[in-house]
Amino acid sequence: MLTNKSGRTCTLRGYPGAAFVDASGTQLGPDPKRSSGSPATVTLKPGQSAWAGLTFSNPEISEAKTARPSGLLITPPDERDHLKVAWTAGEVPVGGNSSSVFLTVFSPGTGA
Repeated sequence: MLTNKSGRTCTLRGYPGAAFVDASGTQLGPDPKRSSGSPATVTLKPGQSAWAGLTFSNPEISEAKTARPSGLLITPPDERDHLKVAWTAGEVPVGGNSSSVFLTVFSPGTGA
């Protein structure tokens, strides 16, 4: 989820960039794939939020190679600078069968 903390309206369109990283900042696994979806421009007034989904198969079920990231790097569409958030949701798939991680397009709101 991204929140507009500026004093002016901004827009987002499309998919974020994302990468799981370890404590030293090394990327774990390949870049997430894009889920099918139709990007739409999301207009955010100051204080408003937009979210994008991140999904993957349960590594215990898919028997994928796993890693426990310390963070998730998120890059807003059309930007080069990323934001880093702590990852506390446990292991993620980083290789092997059925190990793809998928991203959805940005949507208005918090995703809750």
